[in-house]
Amino acid sequence: MESSLKQLLNEIEENRSLMVKLALESSFADEKVVKISWKLDHLLNTYDELVQKIS
Repeated sequence: MESSLKQLLNEIEENRSLMVKLALESSFADEKVVKISWKLDHLLNTYDELVQKIS
């Protein structure tokens, strides 16, 4: 379970970094940025669910 959390955290950070990078190149309203934002939101919700199960 711990490695799953670490992997998920790495994926969250990668998506967050990519979203910011793309947004700075275009805007936060750009379609690519919005899609990554949706994915990031899903990843964060998944992380929250996992943490709640562990607690």
